[in-house]
Amino acid sequence: MTTHIPTGSPAGRPTRNDRRTLEGTVTSDRCAKTITVEVQRTFRHPKYKKYVRKVARYHAHDEKDEAKRGDRVEIRACRPLSRTKRWLLVRIIDRASTVESLEHVAVLDPASVAAPAAGSAGGTS
Repeated sequence: MTTHIPTGSPAGRPTRNDRRTLEGTVTSDRCAKTITVEVQRTFRHPKYKKYVRKVARYHAHDEKDEAKRGDRVEIRACRPLSRTKRWLLVRIIDRASTVESLEHVAVLDPASVAAPAAGSAGGTS
């Protein structure tokens, strides 16, 4: 995961196009122009010194509805667009591998599959 924390203007505030960015995986694309992105971060626990994995979900605005479920994307912080949306889709880093349809999967004929021999199921006589 790459997190960019901007330094921004000389006053220390981020400029409009230099805001926080996150990378994550799209978990839902059902809503119109909205995607749900799951961002995973790993950090060392302060007391137990064990590496902990935390997951956060963000709603992001996808103007062209181009991101699909499973895609790796980069999102950027923006002004509130709705009650839950505060992120914008910047780019799609990696597309998810998709299965075209289940029609291409070979169907096995029950007659062509050999039945197990009688008595070889491991039972005693």
